[in-house]
Amino acid sequence: MTARIVLLILTLSADPAFGHEVRPGYLELRETGPDVYEMLWKVPALGGSPLAIRLRLPVNCVASDAPVRFLTEDASVERAILSCPGGIAGRQLSVEGLVATVTDVLTRVVRADGSTQVARLTPGHPVVVVAATPSRLDVAWTYLQLGVEHILLGVDHLLFVLGLLIIVGPTRRLVATVTAFTVAHSATLAAATLGFVHVPPKPVEAVIALSIVFVAAEIVHGHEGHPGLTERQPWVVAFVFGLLHGFGFAGALAEVGLPTQAIPLALFFFNVGVEVGQLLFIAAVLAAIALLRRARVPWPSWAWRVPAYGIGVVAAYWTIDRVAGF
Repeated sequence: MTARIVLLILTLSADPAFGHEVRPGYLELRETGPDVYEMLWKVPALGGSPLAIRLRLPVNCVASDAPVRFLTEDASVERAILSCPGGIAGRQLSVEGLVATVTDVLTRVVRADGSTQVARLTPGHPVVVVAATPSRLDVAWTYLQLGVEHILLGVDHLLFVLGLLIIVGPTRRLVATVTAFTVAHSATLAAATLGFVHVPPKPVEAVIALSIVFVAAEIVHGHEGHPGLTERQPWVVAFVFGLLHGFGFAGALAEVGLPTQAIPLALFFFNVGVEVGQLLFIAAVLAAIALLRRARVPWPSWAWRVPAYGIGVVAAYWTIDRVAGF
C-alpha cells in the first residue's frame, strides 16, 4: 500500500541534485572594522550554471576593491570587502529573481561584537532588514524554519525514515524507533556542531546512503520470511544509524553557522525543527496508508517490492556516486 507513496520521492531522488537537501544561496557580511564588512556571496549552480538571482546590498555599501569571483562544483562564489558609511543597521538586504527558482537564500550578518543575525530569504519574502541587535525570538524562529526545511528537503533522510516505517508499521514500536533515532541524531548533531567531534562530510554522506540500502534489504528479507535485526529490534538500528544522520544534519548547520550570543538556543530550535519536519513526514505517510486501506485497492502480490527495490536502487546509486566523489 505504500507503493504510490514512495513514487514521488523516488522520482525526485533520481536527480543527484536531490540526493541530499537542496542547497540554498548564502550571504555572509562580517564586520571587520568601523563600517567595513567582508562579504561572502554564494549562488547555487545547477549543471555548472549559477541560478539567475541577484544580490541587492544597501545603497551605502560599495566594494573597496574588485570582487573575487570563482566557480566551484555546485556554486558561484564572490568575495569582496565592502565599505558602508553609516553602517548597515536598519538597512535592507534583498535578492532578486528568487520567485523564478525553488531555492532560498540564507543571510548571516556578524557584528564586530560577535553577535549574529541570521535570516532566510524566500521567493515570497526576499527582503530582510538588518537589525541593530537580533532578538532571541528571531533566532529561535529562524533556526526552527531551517531545521524543518532541512529534513523535508533531505530526501536521503526521508527515505531512511520511510524504510523504518515500512518495516515497523503504525504500531507501538514506532514510538520507540522514532525516539531512538531522535536521541541519536540529536547527540551527534550537538557534538559535531559544538566542535567536540569532527567527521569528514563526504564519508558520512556515503554511509548515510549505505544505511538506506541496508534498510531496503531488511524490507525484502522480512517479506521473504527472514526477519532481520531491523524488524526484531528496530530501535537499535534507528539509534546506530541515527548517529550518522546527526553528522549529516550538523554538516548543513555548519554552512549557516550559529549566532555567538545564542548558540544553545539556535541549536535547540534547529533540532526541534528537524523533529517537526520528521513528524510531519511520518504523519503524512500514515495518513496516506490509511486512505489507501479505506479505498480497498486490489494490489498485485508484488506491489510491496516497489518501495523496497525503489529505495534500494536509489540509495545504491547515491552510495556509488558519493564514494566516487571522495
